[in-house]
Amino acid sequence: MKKLKIAVLFGGCSEEHPVSVKSAREIARNLDPEKYDPLYIGITRAGEWKLCDFPDDHWESGNGLPAFLSPDRRTRGLIVLDPGGYRIIRPDVVFPVLHGKMGEDGAMQGLLELAGIPYVGCDIQSSALCMDKSLTYTVVRNAGIATPVFWIFEKGDMPDGEQWAYPVFVKPARSGSSFGVSKVTRKDELPEAFERAGQYDSKILVEQMVAGSEVGCAVLGTGHDLVVGEVDQIRLSHGFFRIHQEQNPENGSENAVIQVPADLAEPDRARVQETAKRIYRALGCRGLARVDMFLREDGEVVLNEVNTMPGWTSYSRYPRMMAAAGLTVADVIDRLIAFAMEG
Repeated sequence: MKKLKIAVLFGGCSEEHPVSVKSAREIARNLDPEKYDPLYIGITRAGEWKLCDFPDDHWESGNGLPAFLSPDRRTRGLIVLDPGGYRIIRPDVVFPVLHGKMGEDGAMQGLLELAGIPYVGCDIQSSALCMDKSLTYTVVRNAGIATPVFWIFEKGDMPDGEQWAYPVFVKPARSGSSFGVSKVTRKDELPEAFERAGQYDSKILVEQMVAGSEVGCAVLGTGHDLVVGEVDQIRLSHGFFRIHQEQNPENGSENAVIQVPADLAEPDRARVQETAKRIYRALGCRGLARVDMFLREDGEVVLNEVNTMPGWTSYSRYPRMMAAAGLTVADVIDRLIAFAMEG
């Protein structure tokens, strides 16, 4: 059987660059060598593309060759600059293991659509939609699913905050992994929170805190053919969940324990999974996504956010939820590549 040539893109220009490298490393370790012939293309923080041997700790300083994806469909591949010339490598499918801006927001998906190369994950529209939390909430709310109460501001705005019941969360509208997020318990904390959020985005979101358990659901598939992982649950000792910004997340979180499966009654578990599927479909997701929600004491499920390329690290939630449902990382990769090849 001919092996499929898989181009794994990782790194990127966003604040989530280090997480992407770790995710790509786990993907690489779980690619079946009997099925796949992998290529690894790292994108530096400065936006330089390099063909490298493996997403290890030294790929940026190594001898990787400059390489870039051509948007020309006649080329339909990766142009690699060799000493004295160039060559074209034509992958069968691209796995963009990129998190955050310029990778998970529709930008990379747009380039891959122009190039005419199949790729893993959500398309341009759903990627862009899910990246902007205010747009995500608007669409999901119109689909009849509960979302937090929220307000939108531009960088430089400074509301007086008199009308809000505290605590509220101040967030960049288009960022991930809790970068730039602040929990505000009184209005005199707003200036610092807005300053922090404005470092990551020009659009700022203020959300009313939702009282309830933080739960998540891994979703895999397209249309009505969806598989969900076991529901997980985040138990916080203080603050809010921010594991990707911690010093040693591989050794556990500083303020959170992630329980998989969640300690929920069966009706609540089923409700969370069904709501995750409804959200996934309403936003037009395909391939995969992790849907984060709150489960209130009255049983109502409220959307938190949707991550269209969730982490694949050893401590990431998506692979752990799928593993608890009986699907290994290798199993999920096989399915994702098959979905991508089917179009």
